[in-house]
Amino acid sequence: MFRFAHISFLYLLALIPVLSVLLVLFLVWRKKALNRFGEFHLIHRLIPEFSTGRLIFKFVLLMIALAFLVLALADPQTGSKMEKYQRKGIDVMIALDVSNSMLAEDIRPSRLERAKQSISKLIDRLDGDRIGIIVFAGKAYNQLPITTDYGAAKMFLSAINTNIVPVQGTAIADAIDMATGAFGQSTHNKAIIVISDGEDHQGDVLEKTEVAAKKGIVFYAVGMGIPEGGPIPIYNGDTRTGYKKDRDGSTIITRLDESLLQRIASVGKGMYVRANNSEEGWRKVFDDLNKIEKSELESRQFSDYEDRFQYFIGVTLLFLIFELFVFDKKNQWFSSFKPF
Repeated sequence: MFRFAHISFLYLLALIPVLSVLLVLFLVWRKKALNRFGEFHLIHRLIPEFSTGRLIFKFVLLMIALAFLVLALADPQTGSKMEKYQRKGIDVMIALDVSNSMLAEDIRPSRLERAKQSISKLIDRLDGDRIGIIVFAGKAYNQLPITTDYGAAKMFLSAINTNIVPVQGTAIADAIDMATGAFGQSTHNKAIIVISDGEDHQGDVLEKTEVAAKKGIVFYAVGMGIPEGGPIPIYNGDTRTGYKKDRDGSTIITRLDESLLQRIASVGKGMYVRANNSEEGWRKVFDDLNKIEKSELESRQFSDYEDRFQYFIGVTLLFLIFELFVFDKKNQWFSSFKPF
């Protein structure tokens, strides 16, 4: 098992492309500056010992050293011991709607982002329970197989967006069917949390819910949005460029459709709540989940991890030492080798 103890340090790798762009800009600027003094080949004769190739080579060595230094700061670790242990918990599958209507901002910062924030808080409250995530729009996909690795669950959760499912729609029936099958043959208590704005549902949703309920699965339905609804924003990167419009050029307003979600909760012998800008609705779901009787679960996980950052520090030092022996200017002693 391999992991990074401090994964946030990996964001520092973004410095490499930034510094590379700055180097290119510097080389362009320097060439223009030299051209103001005369022909480039004449200037080159005046400073024959200067080598652009050496400068670039030294830069590449430094960037490799930087990359390994960042990896060392992130503290790579390998699992050295696997242990089997017993824990009590339930199985929870989350079916999360990622259709475009979930981008509406009638709930801040948006329906989808608020749902992800609440799921993250749910993960923080789990203790011994297993969790899995299914995303759906026009089709359903298993985003995270059921697991007790809460760190992995948060990592997969952070990657969810509306582009993850290419087909638009709201295939709740497919998501429920997939979530039911994801539990496997386990006999302990199970719950499915359906998170959606309820619009444009497809398939035999209630029939799938009834089949799952007969297997002892409890359903929670969370409505994202408000009945008044809101427009669906269009973004270019981080910049909002407008709102989705229909064929007549009118702005599309997406509204929360609670009727189907309420029936899912009723058939599934669970609870329906409406999410809003407070956490009151989600709190009811959290509290009710805690009331479900927990069963003994057997799990395996790595109990000991060994740090491996020292190897990356060693490689960093090697590249830095190598860079010191590459001179900015041509050296007569090395000229016979002509590496550049």
